[in-house]
Amino acid sequence: MEEHLADLSLRELLERFAARTPAPGGGSAVAVTCALAAGLVEMSAAFSQAPEADQVAARAGELRSRALDLAEVELSSYAPVLAALSLPASDPERPQRMATARSSASEAPLRLAETGAELAELASGAARTGSPHVAGDAITAALLAEGACRSAAQLVAINLHGNGDDPRPQRAGELSRHAAAARDAALEV
Repeated sequence: MEEHLADLSLRELLERFAARTPAPGGGSAVAVTCALAAGLVEMSAAFSQAPEADQVAARAGELRSRALDLAEVELSSYAPVLAALSLPASDPERPQRMATARSSASEAPLRLAETGAELAELASGAARTGSPHVAGDAITAALLAEGACRSAAQLVAINLHGNGDDPRPQRAGELSRHAAAARDAALEV
């Protein structure tokens, strides 16, 4: 049975991130951060009397599950890039394999940017309409979600650097700006 990141103790998880291996890396860290933010949104919503609190908690739970799934995807998403990099520079297939691998490696970070932006918005709403006793938790969720979104957007930009006609870096940048606006709104509480 394969062990998932979510099944590790916190100590084991951090040791895996610290190890001299390519994975888990930045993408999985972004995913775990999104999952943490989602959990805080769920908790904040549980203390809220707002009419939409149950829906917010349910959606945050869905996003937490998505983030944990993407953490697993990220464990292997960069392997094709590393394989293409190991090809001799003279190999005529290398440029195309690199482009294909980098394009594929951008999919999970883009989904994580979407997840982070939505979580930042949910957290901002929870900070504004939820219990003032857990406003700090909702604000923390907004900050974590915005940071995760920004990091994911950067991974997309790095993976697709030099591919000017790909719209995904621009989309990731838009998501990052949306998350930043939600974070700012949460900080005004």
